[in-house]
Amino acid sequence: MSASVVADPPAPAGAPPPPEQEIRALGRSLDAAFPSAARRPVHAAERALAAPLSDRPELRAALFRLVDVAPACRTPTELGEHLDAFLAELPAHERAAGLALHLTGGRGGHALSGRAAAVAVARMARFFIAGEDPAAALPALARLWSGGVASSLDLLGEATVTAAEADRYAARCDDALVQLAQAVRAWPARPLLERDFAGRLPRANLSVKVTALTPLIREAAPEIGREDAARRLRPLLRRARELGAHLHVDMESIASRELIVGLVLGLLAEDEFRDGPDAGIVLQAYLTDSDELLREVLEWAARTERATPLTVRLVKGAYWDHELVEARQRGWTPPVHATKADTDRSFERLTRALLAARPAVRVAIASHNLRSIAHAIVCNRRSGRPDTDLELQVLRGLGDDLHHALAAHRLRVRSYCPVGDLVSGMAYLVRRLLENTANDSFLAARADGADLDRLLRAP
Repeated sequence: MSASVVADPPAPAGAPPPPEQEIRALGRSLDAAFPSAARRPVHAAERALAAPLSDRPELRAALFRLVDVAPACRTPTELGEHLDAFLAELPAHERAAGLALHLTGGRGGHALSGRAAAVAVARMARFFIAGEDPAAALPALARLWSGGVASSLDLLGEATVTAAEADRYAARCDDALVQLAQAVRAWPARPLLERDFAGRLPRANLSVKVTALTPLIREAAPEIGREDAARRLRPLLRRARELGAHLHVDMESIASRELIVGLVLGLLAEDEFRDGPDAGIVLQAYLTDSDELLREVLEWAARTERATPLTVRLVKGAYWDHELVEARQRGWTPPVHATKADTDRSFERLTRALLAARPAVRVAIASHNLRSIAHAIVCNRRSGRPDTDLELQVLRGLGDDLHHALAAHRLRVRSYCPVGDLVSGMAYLVRRLLENTANDSFLAARADGADLDRLLRAP
């Protein structure tokens, strides 16, 4: 698939946009249900730490470099030396903003600042990552369920380079499915989270990455990686079906998208998997050809007629910076929308098309933008369907306050919960930091006191 993009095709047919007053009223109601900073002081402190980064790109870059190098540092002194070097490269006004982590005074100072930095990085990781392994994460998932929030466990790990690494990742996924399926049996009944128009919704939900299932991803020859990943994904599909679990395949950068789509749709259309398991795929609204991909998925769903509808998780997309930089380096037309408003318009258009495509698909709207969420809920209600026929998804750490508000409104919500050590979670952590500190982030804007009515306007 070329990264050079021509004019967008028309979107699949969907309902017209709902009345703006309904969207804004619901958005204000959800905002009012957010836990107060006084009730969630740790989250308030995290936002306070992140706020200075939103308008300091050089400081953001230095701290992201520190986060990236932290797992490889053997001692606090070594980490402190890296911190010292990164901050020394900043302009004077940016260096002043980083002095809270920067302690001078020779090796003793480096060791002290290194320990402080290590604690800060680990604390930041724990804010987003549910545990080092599935067993460690299970108590957090149980607490979410008790609070009216479902979960999807994501085993961190990307871009394996050897077959042995891919085999280990597949084994970890299999073990996670077994542990999840055993643990969820003890959870109390939550009818809101367990049924929709298509029937039972699995309590156990695992997200996996294809780039971790094969080291053979090649843009020029996607069939090689597809065949290699298929031999590891098939047993996971069998295990999920055996356990009654949901298996969701994440989308990553555009370089692997064709392989992922072909792999997932191809396997789920095989006779062996027509009756299960419950499974899903991701659609990224920031790609300019996302309408075309949705059409492909809906055509597949119409002719495949699986026993359980394919779940489509609609996201804005987490690789915008990567896609833009790579396209510029190669002289391509960027495959992503140029502005946040363009992406938001695409997200709303795709939301309406997905909701209109039911019962061929289940719809999961993954966003922290109150405007996007309120738009989806109002569209679903206007279609005459109950709230249980729409799933809303948030990221652990970034979306905790939002999932509380959604659960308080008796809406079906799921938290995406990464699991892994600091090394395997580094790429994920950096993407989350980029999202949380971006100037155009809804969360950052709201934390900075931006007017809610302005944020709820149509893009």
